[in-house]
Amino acid sequence: MSHPDIVYKICAREDWEQARENGRFEGAQIDVTDGFIHFSSAAQVRETARRHYAGKRDLLLIAIDATQLGDDLKWEPSRGGDLFPHLHAALPVDTVLWEAPLPIGEDGVHQFPETLI
Repeated sequence: MSHPDIVYKICAREDWEQARENGRFEGAQIDVTDGFIHFSSAAQVRETARRHYAGKRDLLLIAIDATQLGDDLKWEPSRGGDLFPHLHAALPVDTVLWEAPLPIGEDGVHQFPETLI
């Protein structure tokens, strides 16, 4: 089974700024607790935002080159049995393709960048 070359992380701006300074992202609290960094595919990320980040502000959407993550990136069953990308290591910031703000629109839903549409 083929997996996408790009995976996405929704991240608090403050956490990501610290990661940039350190050169790596160790994960948000939920990632640390679960023992891996949660990512989503493009098809999954909107639902991830709706379920886990509803109403949260000052977030970034980070696009990561999955091909650079090697065997530490595993696609594992999660929500509804769907396979989600999980990184079982720290995320090197040099694998990031781009980052963009994830504001909340007037409808109360996060507004994703056009590059993801």
